[in-house]
Amino acid sequence: MTETRRTWSEAESARYRAAGHWQGVTFGARLRASAAAHGGRVALVDGERRWTYAELDAEADRAARGLRGLGIGRGDRVVVQLPNCAEFLLVWFGLQRLGAVPVHAMPGHRRREIGHLVRVAGAVACVVPDRHARFDHRELMREVRAEQGPGGSLRHVVVVGEPGPEEGFVPFEALRTQAPAESGPAADDGGADAADVALLLLSGGTTGLPKLIPRTHDDYSYNARACAEVCALDARSVYLAVLPLGFNFAFACPGVLGTLMAGGTVVVAPDPSPQTAYALVEREGVTLTSLTPPLVPHWIDEAASGSWDLGSLSVVQVGGARLPEDHARKLGPALGVTVQQVFGMAEGLINLTRLDDPEDLVCATQGRPVSPDDEVLVVDADGRPVPDGTAGELLTRGPYTLRGYYRAEEHNRTAFTPDGHYRSGDVVRRLPSGHLVVVGRIKDQINRGGEKVAAVEVEEQLMTHPAITAAALVGVPDERWGERSVAFVVCTGAAPGVREVAAHLKERGLAGYKAPDEVVRVPALPLTAVGKVDKAALAQELPQP
Repeated sequence: MTETRRTWSEAESARYRAAGHWQGVTFGARLRASAAAHGGRVALVDGERRWTYAELDAEADRAARGLRGLGIGRGDRVVVQLPNCAEFLLVWFGLQRLGAVPVHAMPGHRRREIGHLVRVAGAVACVVPDRHARFDHRELMREVRAEQGPGGSLRHVVVVGEPGPEEGFVPFEALRTQAPAESGPAADDGGADAADVALLLLSGGTTGLPKLIPRTHDDYSYNARACAEVCALDARSVYLAVLPLGFNFAFACPGVLGTLMAGGTVVVAPDPSPQTAYALVEREGVTLTSLTPPLVPHWIDEAASGSWDLGSLSVVQVGGARLPEDHARKLGPALGVTVQQVFGMAEGLINLTRLDDPEDLVCATQGRPVSPDDEVLVVDADGRPVPDGTAGELLTRGPYTLRGYYRAEEHNRTAFTPDGHYRSGDVVRRLPSGHLVVVGRIKDQINRGGEKVAAVEVEEQLMTHPAITAAALVGVPDERWGERSVAFVVCTGAAPGVREVAAHLKERGLAGYKAPDEVVRVPALPLTAVGKVDKAALAQELPQP
């Protein structure tokens, strides 16, 4: 299967290179340069294990030699489905040394998603743990291999841990320690060019199978560097990776890559609980971390216990979904940090509030673009630009925003405008300052008898009710209205009824038609693999017509 993807024009590419956005350096070469510049500094911490930049560079060489021994080389796609552990980065940089292409899978993906990724990417290998969160990934890979059959692309399964008796399952430890000795280090990039695809990310929607997002060495390194500059990262920065490493937010906004490019230290958290994270903040002097909104109340509650020294922590980013303003105002004082809202997409455009923004902008907006060459349009249903302050769909293009999904030509015809703007599907309002306020998703609207209800607006107001700690509004088919709205709520104490919720929303200034038709109490909101509320799973909990 040949690669198909759209790319930037020659004129655009020349402009981005002239601006210094694209530097013509592959990730394999960047790690080599970092090892030369920061050799003895600690680059990576996972539990009791530590690697300096020089040691991480050497480990990438070992991984590359072992993977090359399996026949993996430039342009080969490899699905990486690992939890938060150092091996994720050892494998990732090893693949970069070969010019191979990691495909970022989430730990929670199962046979349907992994099989889809292998088929669409034409992956020659998968890298998985033996077991994680009481789930056996080896059994998953047996199912994927059986489903693919002998004619499929998948040739190897590399297991971090015990591979078991299955033929063709290779232990990663053996690859890195028993690879044939070579004189000198591995090549920096297997002959790859900085314009080549360096990795494939997954689209972050809450329904359907993910699409693959090609990111080049040039564009993705700029993504990480631009975010690192806004966050003022340097060699003293210590980033705590709480969210899954395969998640774009945690990997490059600025995340792992931005920290390593700045000469800082990456600390890997095995789980996102505040207890685990706060212990690592104390021990490692963490300065920056990233959360999704569902984690915020738990982090605030744990900080209130007064049991932790969080003095080193200076910035907490929150993104992946809109952070309710009330939570934004509580988070900074509770942890003694600067809150930074992040609104972005694996497809490209990243918006950050600035560290010196006034509180109202930090708490009520989702930031502004990180690059001066990010192009943002806010348009109506007919594609016409709307005035600042008016809600419309966000269209964007720029030096790190894709021009086409990977092997998805039919979808690309509608996902992009003729002049290359990406149709994000996000509904936003732009302020005169350039900051964006996320109103919702075009597809996350409920059409109740012709009245359009933006779910995110109602959800944020639901969470101002004293009994409600989390909420998700879901549209379900209805004979009378076409769609009716159901509010799934997590509560402390008794759940409020429909009338009480409607009265509360009225007091908050919402139109009556936006009040939910039904309120369903749930113990917790289910999350997708990237930490977003899984509304499809919630809808399945209701009786089917």
